[in-house]
Amino acid sequence: MHLEYFQMIDRIEALDLEAGTLTALSTVPMESPVFEGHFPDMPLVPGVLLIETMAQASGFLVLAKTGFAAMPFLMSVDSAKMRDFVEPGAELTVSAALEHEGSGYAVAKGRIQIDGKRVADCQIKLKTLPFDQVPLARIVRARSEEVGLVAAMDTANGGRQ
Repeated sequence: MHLEYFQMIDRIEALDLEAGTLTALSTVPMESPVFEGHFPDMPLVPGVLLIETMAQASGFLVLAKTGFAAMPFLMSVDSAKMRDFVEPGAELTVSAALEHEGSGYAVAKGRIQIDGKRVADCQIKLKTLPFDQVPLARIVRARSEEVGLVAAMDTANGGRQ
C-alpha cells in the first residue's frame, strides 16, 4: 500500500469471473505522512482511504470482468461502515463482489477484514467509460500487471485471455 500515491492494493489473491468476486491483499505501511495528522501519537488509517481501498478492489474486478474494455470511476459510496480501527502494519484482506455491470455502470460490495474480522464494508457504484474515451489504458494495464490482476485473469480464464 502506497498511501501518498493512492496505490492501495498490493496484490490480487483470487479472482472468480463467473461468481464476480475478487480478493486482494494490502499491507498498511508502518510509516506515512498521512499518520502525522491522523492522528499524532495514535496513527490510524483514515476511513476515506479504507473506502478507496474497497473502491480500487471493485475497480480491478470490473476491469477483469470487462476484459479491460471499460475504465471504472468511483461515483458513489453507500452504507459505508468503519467497524474498527486500522493501524500501521495491518494486513488487510480486501474483497469485492460484483452485483451489477452494464449500461455504463457497475455496483459492487466491498469489504475489508483483518485476521478474518470485518473492519469496513460498503457498496460502491462505479461509472464505466470505454478505454478509447479516456487516456488511461496504458497506466491502468501496467498497474494491473503489477498487482497480479492480469495473471489472475489468465488463471480464471483457464489460460486463455
